[in-house]
Amino acid sequence: MNHKSSNAAEPNLRAHVVMCLLTVQQGKSLSSFLSRELNDVPTRDRALFHELLLGTLRQWYALKSISLPLLVKPLDNPKVESCLYLGIYQLLATRIPAHAAISETVDATKQLGFESLSGVVNAILRRVSRETEAFQTALAEAHGLPSWMFKRLKKDWPEQLPELCQNLKQVAPLTIRVNQRHIGRDDYLEQLHALDIAAHACSISETGIVLDQGGHIPDLLGFEDGWFSVQDEHAQLAVQILPELNQKSLLDACAAPGGKTAHLLEKFDLKHLIALDNDAKRLERVYENLDRLQLNDCTEIDVVTADACTWVADEALDCIILDAPCSATGVLRRHPDIRLLRQTTDIPVTVALQKQILAQMWQQLKPGGVLLYITCSIFKAENEQQMQAFFAEHTDATEIKIEADWGIEQCHGRQLLPQPGQGDGFYYCLISKNA
Repeated sequence: MNHKSSNAAEPNLRAHVVMCLLTVQQGKSLSSFLSRELNDVPTRDRALFHELLLGTLRQWYALKSISLPLLVKPLDNPKVESCLYLGIYQLLATRIPAHAAISETVDATKQLGFESLSGVVNAILRRVSRETEAFQTALAEAHGLPSWMFKRLKKDWPEQLPELCQNLKQVAPLTIRVNQRHIGRDDYLEQLHALDIAAHACSISETGIVLDQGGHIPDLLGFEDGWFSVQDEHAQLAVQILPELNQKSLLDACAAPGGKTAHLLEKFDLKHLIALDNDAKRLERVYENLDRLQLNDCTEIDVVTADACTWVADEALDCIILDAPCSATGVLRRHPDIRLLRQTTDIPVTVALQKQILAQMWQQLKPGGVLLYITCSIFKAENEQQMQAFFAEHTDATEIKIEADWGIEQCHGRQLLPQPGQGDGFYYCLISKNA
């Protein structure tokens, strides 16, 4: 898929986007190949490439629902369908002139070997360009989710459903967490404003700032000096919820790439911190992050590659943060490929895995210790219902109510849903082990 667009015979930018859309349809996550593909795109076209790829994925099921009535018979051709969705996306959701969007997309259809179907693509895109307003309305009204996901959310969140579907189609804001060991949030905001960088303080995270304009993060003031990390606002609440942990031993289970690990070291003077994950490659980023943030000397830190289902601590721990593997449905805005990758059959498998890890982690906790259970899911099966099962089976567990004015209180824990201009979908439940 290495396309150097040096001559006209080679695939154009739209054809390259379509090849990436196909890779996702074949089950590969964007994060596994996107940076490699971006390197093959001329620098001047990278922002456009990124926007077309992520935007089409974000609106994939909405584009599918509005294009179906336009087809006399189903295409049954993933490449041509991808061309069609990409073309419609450009016409309805970008400022690309209609003639350019149509001609480039029709060319891509031909370059991908489907000259015979390029007329169908051309005719449909021309119709959409003539009736832009009607189709934009239809796109906005579509829920934009695979039907199984929509049904599950309808069951879990009937009152919030219309708003939730719309919010999941938005682009998530760029949020950073200020490293309090180096600079206070207000001071950093002042310095950003002095540089004419538009930014504002988060409303519920005490350390978060929303950047109101895009930009290259490594170029931002203080990045090299470890003044901040990129982290979603609702993800930042994990450390805010915890009790005082100075001089305590703590396990960050499923820790990679280390956002919470770093936040813990920024806030507390821990006696011992273990960052555990089964992915050695992603754990390398924990080292990189701690190094840049200058947190390596804060405490005794062990970074351990192991399976949380079977790992045993050398001694019982004061606190465990379990950011459990989940469907990641709460972060659809940042990872739109999840719409295509996740299947309904994944959910019971994930729930069983969470249960196994929870049981194993619970055994590593001291009596009197606390466990914070976290997911970035918005499915109750992985959250509230998982906790109901846990408390039913563990009589030595007591919920510590999270006193907060954010999120939605559940029978156990609190659920945050994705909010415009704010954080993603997260679930938190704080549990203490009876002494």
